[in-house]
Amino acid sequence: MIFRQLFDSVSGTYSYLLASRRGGEALIIDPVLEKVDRYLQLVNELDLRLVKAVDTHLHADHITGLGALRDKTHCVTVMGEQTKADVVSMRLADGDKLGIEGLALDVIYTPGHTDDSYSFVLPDRVFTGDTLLIRGTGRTDFQNGDPRQQYESIFGRLLKLPDETMIFPAHDYKGETVSTIGEEKAFNPRLQVKSVDEYVHIMNNLNLSNPKMMDVAVPANMRVGLHQDDIAARGWAVSAELALALVGRPDVALIDLREQSERERHGVIPGAIHLPYARLQENIAAGGMLHELAKSTSKQLLFYCAFGERSAMAVQAAQDVGISSARHIQGGIDAWRKASGPLMH
Repeated sequence: MIFRQLFDSVSGTYSYLLASRRGGEALIIDPVLEKVDRYLQLVNELDLRLVKAVDTHLHADHITGLGALRDKTHCVTVMGEQTKADVVSMRLADGDKLGIEGLALDVIYTPGHTDDSYSFVLPDRVFTGDTLLIRGTGRTDFQNGDPRQQYESIFGRLLKLPDETMIFPAHDYKGETVSTIGEEKAFNPRLQVKSVDEYVHIMNNLNLSNPKMMDVAVPANMRVGLHQDDIAARGWAVSAELALALVGRPDVALIDLREQSERERHGVIPGAIHLPYARLQENIAAGGMLHELAKSTSKQLLFYCAFGERSAMAVQAAQDVGISSARHIQGGIDAWRKASGPLMH
């Protein structure tokens, strides 16, 4: 496995680049906007293809690199389903898998620091965001934080992992880089409590000042979505209401870009062809299935995904290779559901 821990000294943020092999797919966890060029340089040096950019939660101390990485690489942006961010390409829930080629991370909902906090687990390590830090825990006094929820996330979920599991948090301010579950059980001062009430008392009396970037970072991180209006202005978008009349027509091919886990959880529009976004380029290239489908049958390609980001990028990519009939359902299956569109489960 390729693993790199990257540090932003201004915000004290750790970001993590993971891949199963050189030349393969990669994902990055908790990227910082100001470090995006460095991440992309490293991705290029390691001959990787960045396919997912993930935030463990809505950050208050730095501006996320999710939007910039999506714009530069067409990667999928990922957060938990509770996020207040306007649009991310994929939203995860507890028990899901966060997957790329050769790697699958278990998804654990660990609220408390914020109400949208998640942790991601590999067999030998866990990425804890701001929930469990090295010799500390994330504050719980803003963004719908809750010390009782955090206690359960830590004691009921994270500390149940094997003691040798390495901990990689989103922040450290003392130069620490890694710990283990066993070390934190033994030496983390905030975990040496006898009850949830004692933990709540500690967290409610930290009296910390707000993060310096909070007033800038939180609003910016809530607006990371792709500007789908740009695609609509070119005539390449179809509203969910209009799409209802197109589904089932013989001259329309409906393409579902989501991953299988999303389809199983949220349902499928009847008649859709499943072609995950990760395979888009091979399918729209000359000789690819979608390229040949559009050219040989004159069918209109109608892409959709969860919230419209992947499908908007797919439309642009298809148009760029000459598939002029490509369109997408603006707002994705989320908008389709709100328009009372039929779904198969």
